[in-house]
Amino acid sequence: MAQKFHIKRNDTVVVIAGSHKGKQGKVLEVRGAKNRAVVEGVAMIKKHLKKSQENPQGKIAEREGTIHVSNLMLLSRYEQSKRAKKPAVAATQA
Repeated sequence: MAQKFHIKRNDTVVVIAGSHKGKQGKVLEVRGAKNRAVVEGVAMIKKHLKKSQENPQGKIAEREGTIHVSNLMLLSRYEQSKRAKKPAVAATQA
């Protein structure tokens, strides 16, 4: 039986732990076998491609890496939580 996660594809999430803490993006893919997710624009990795007909000079391509689902939180839940930075209330002047 497949494991159930608190996020799914096309959800907007915030990274709450790790080196990418604070970044947010849309979930592109959930990989259930390793409890990881691919988030748009977060955890970018570089892949070196050999010379080929498509890339006669070779290429260094950037793509998204995976993040463990325990380090992700739904944006809607994040905004309601104490984790989100609340805007400072300006002192009222009488």
